[in-house]
Amino acid sequence: MSHEIIGGPFTLADGTPLPLSKAIRAGEYVYLSGQLGLDENGKIAEGIEAQTQRCLDNIQAILKLADLKFEHVFKATVWLTDMSNFAAFNKVYAQTFASAPPVRSTVCAGLAFPAALIEIEVTAYAG
Repeated sequence: MSHEIIGGPFTLADGTPLPLSKAIRAGEYVYLSGQLGLDENGKIAEGIEAQTQRCLDNIQAILKLADLKFEHVFKATVWLTDMSNFAAFNKVYAQTFASAPPVRSTVCAGLAFPAALIEIEVTAYAG
């Protein structure tokens, strides 16, 4: 099966390329790489609520490149570095997915970006 890269490759704020794509369309599905709470300059937001919102903003921007919206998302995976942040994360997340939320897995794990408190990865249906 062929696939299409969406949004180009990831690069760090200093321009260093990372060996991954922002998103890929494969058939009727769009798979997004995990998003962190980074702004367009590579600066991490402060606190779990701000990082969660920034993750969701980044997801929305990539979905838009694929002509999709949050309602196309059917699966989400969330990594938190500290489960004590779950309630605050869930409050922000619930505002975005107020009706017909996608299925979701939420786990606690360390993340590759040291200041990151959260990473969110989604899959969307584009058919």
